[in-house]
Amino acid sequence: MSHVSIFNDVIGPVMRGPSSSHCAAALRIGRLARDLMEGDIRSVLVEFDRAGSLPTTHESQGSDMGLFGGLLGWDADDERLPESPRALREAGIDLRIVTVDVGDPHPNTYRLTLRNDREEHSIVAISTGGGMMEVIRLDDIPLSMDGGYHETLLWMDAAGADGLAGIDADEVHCHRAGDLCLVQVQGQAFVSDEILRACRPHRVKRLAPVLPVPSGKDRRVPFSSCSEMLERDGAAQTPLWRLAVAYEGARGGFSEEQVLEKMLAIVRILRRSIAAGIAGTSYEDRVLHHQSGRFQEMMAAGSLLDGGALNRIILHVTALMEMKSSMGVIVAAPTAGACAALPGAVIAMAESMDLGEEEMAKAMLAAGLIGVFIATRWTFAAEVGGCQAEGGSAACMAAAALVELAGGSRDHAVAAASMAFQSMLGLICDPIANRVEAPCLGKNVIAAANALSCANMALAGFDPLIPLDEVIDAAKAVAEKMPREHRCTSLGGLAVTPTSLAIERRLAGLKSCGSGCGCG
Repeated sequence: MSHVSIFNDVIGPVMRGPSSSHCAAALRIGRLARDLMEGDIRSVLVEFDRAGSLPTTHESQGSDMGLFGGLLGWDADDERLPESPRALREAGIDLRIVTVDVGDPHPNTYRLTLRNDREEHSIVAISTGGGMMEVIRLDDIPLSMDGGYHETLLWMDAAGADGLAGIDADEVHCHRAGDLCLVQVQGQAFVSDEILRACRPHRVKRLAPVLPVPSGKDRRVPFSSCSEMLERDGAAQTPLWRLAVAYEGARGGFSEEQVLEKMLAIVRILRRSIAAGIAGTSYEDRVLHHQSGRFQEMMAAGSLLDGGALNRIILHVTALMEMKSSMGVIVAAPTAGACAALPGAVIAMAESMDLGEEEMAKAMLAAGLIGVFIATRWTFAAEVGGCQAEGGSAACMAAAALVELAGGSRDHAVAAASMAFQSMLGLICDPIANRVEAPCLGKNVIAAANALSCANMALAGFDPLIPLDEVIDAAKAVAEKMPREHRCTSLGGLAVTPTSLAIERRLAGLKSCGSGCGCG
């Protein structure tokens, strides 16, 4: 697998939907499956393991929406996504979703069997958090495909593989497929027709990359953990955003200007989404109505307790969460469920300090590098680690970003990140009514407030005691002891209270009678 990328794994994708683990990752899986079938799909069998998270959440948290959109060839921010179930039916694709007992080790495992009039293929893929995914089996053959390469798949006789000698590719893997070999060629482009004529495969499939930052065999990163970064930088105290630029520049082959421009584009999307959220959102299939507008009115009138910049942060966080709940455009940062804490805190604080979009982008880059350390060692998926993996990571990243805005040192930023994550360990994921809205809203606000507190504590010289890498490892160890019911299955915590179940029944009734979101 490729090194973690800030724009692949941490800040992004730009998307619609309640959950990046469900919506964005499923869409990417669907896009690869569509390419495997060359766009011609007549039927799809989707299987979810009974012990995983998806049997109870695939409809309400957007897996269906994302997967169907991917099978139709759409992008993660396509405005048609809420209508993808209907569009799939109208495209004449027969769909079945069943629950099976197969003991999949990963809770977010998708098993797809796809057919058309000529062929049948199967895919097993996992959603690993924040919109990232990995295909781990194709036609019952173990392999690895994360969507970062142009993938050329060749079914051929073993002797024919000799024609691939000297091919210009990043990786070439040969997998036994009965009497044939499945040759998986990963590169910056598809295998040329000239080479295909020379090796004469029985069948060829081309799967386009689905990630914004491509993979490459010659890509090396300067460090992959916080301790390595600190050791490499030594006494230089290079600002965290510059270290982030060095990392992502090496990972993606980008210049400093390109890295900054990519993050500036994301900041501008986020500012538009915040403004749209405050102006008002609506969507039938949601738990909470529009509330951020009233908060802004009371804040402007001086009717709230004096929270200083924190009140502006709360406004921005709630506006982004409402955009997510209304299927508006958001940025997973690091996930959709925790999409608001980091950007809400950064943009609100920068506005309060009269700082511009470039300073916002640099702070987001600093946060992105902290996220790299988390993703490399662990996960952002609540289905694996509970909300400590989402809200905890967001608080950790936001704390470092706020120190960056304040002009604090590299060590101040790392200290703030460690302290913020320490106070989020053990946080469960228990979405009310099986929707990623509440208590997610409050947890995003808590994460942002925690980040602000820890940023100021770090700037004042508070000692975090535990190094960041060790805190991440501790969170992972906590997750391994966390029951399935508390890891985004809607089987525990607030999700199973009488009121939560009643809200879920009410929303299900709206959809079944046709007055909901149009997905019923």
